[in-house]
Amino acid sequence: MELSSSASVSNETSPLWRRWKEDGDPEAKKRIIEIYTGLVDFVTSRLAIGLPRSVAKEDLTSYGIMGLIDAVEKFDYQRGLQFETYASWRIRGSIIDGMRQADWVPRSVREKAKRIEDAYQKLEQQYLRSVTDSEISSYLNVPEQDFHHMVQEVSVTSICSLEDPIREEETETRASLLVDDRAVKPEESVRNIFVKESLAKAIEKLTDKERTVISLFYYEELSLSEIAEVMSLSPSRISQLHSKAILRLRGSLGRNKHYLMQE
Repeated sequence: MELSSSASVSNETSPLWRRWKEDGDPEAKKRIIEIYTGLVDFVTSRLAIGLPRSVAKEDLTSYGIMGLIDAVEKFDYQRGLQFETYASWRIRGSIIDGMRQADWVPRSVREKAKRIEDAYQKLEQQYLRSVTDSEISSYLNVPEQDFHHMVQEVSVTSICSLEDPIREEETETRASLLVDDRAVKPEESVRNIFVKESLAKAIEKLTDKERTVISLFYYEELSLSEIAEVMSLSPSRISQLHSKAILRLRGSLGRNKHYLMQE
């Protein structure tokens, strides 16, 4: 990400935040947005990986800029938290919301993704282990090669990463939890612990290659093409492993969905 270190950025923006939040100076707000525009490029580039050509990067950038502006308007700089983290959530949420509203994924593709997700959920609950591609394709009553094609086709639906299968609330709620972490309710703390435990157990059920892809993509923040080089596999194969991992996680976590959504 093309940004200076957190300390130098913070030193540069502290006076600007005061002018913007306390004095309402629009020029200070404009300058803050300019400084953090690189965040939009960073988040957009990561989300654009694997998307169909019909999704223009310019549209993603436009959604991201709106998210950045929203973040600048709502961020409380006096809490001492990192703006980069908060803004990244806002930018990402704005892009995803924009794509959802545009309805860029055909219904047939969403239905296939749901079928695969349900298959993982049912079979892994039945066998209490990670199921194979052949078992999934047999359950779906399609040749294994067709199943691989289905996984590749639905890869665009995994853009929402790990948040969707765990908890299906709006982006604002997630971001507000991040900022207002000193006011977390007791029941929310318990639920968060349960979420982490459920996710950890679900990740344990992934194959070795799937776990590697998830780790490199979400924790090391490598692109799919970079992961392909690390694992000596083709980018399309990495995309397929990523999609299967996300669908498998959604299936595993689906059993806990109602609990996780309780207020």
